[in-house]
Amino acid sequence: MTGGATQDLDLMLVVNGVRCQVTVDSGTTLLNVLRGELGLTGTRFGCGSGLCGACFVLVDARPTASCDLPASAAVGTNVVTVEGLSDGDKLHPVQRAFIEEQAAQCGYCVSGILVSAAALLAANPAPDEPAVLAALERHLCRCGAQRRMVKAVMRA
Repeated sequence: MTGGATQDLDLMLVVNGVRCQVTVDSGTTLLNVLRGELGLTGTRFGCGSGLCGACFVLVDARPTASCDLPASAAVGTNVVTVEGLSDGDKLHPVQRAFIEEQAAQCGYCVSGILVSAAALLAANPAPDEPAVLAALERHLCRCGAQRRMVKAVMRA
């Protein structure tokens, strides 16, 4: 390839436990595949640089910025979005706790925070406040709901 040309890639991804075949431009990010190709719009575009946390998903159980991850890098991994945290109609404990604590205000950042919190709880079912703060450190919330979010994660 020369001059910045791109090529189409056929990718097999596993998203929320479902195998998904997509054909995308080689420069396509995982975020764009999730939202545009698969219709999973819970994951949000924030900064486009992987710095705000709005686009976080779990890639092999690790919170990962999907806005700057090439979709091709997700081949062979297990991707979980906020939609994949629940089990049918049964919400993930952190999703229930966010509702009970009224931890979301505008909600824009919440999908990324929920997946990061779910990863924390999978690794440490009873985190202390410093552990929760560390897990959510990369997430920006401009609404000022962080204290309620930390309380919700501790409740979950």
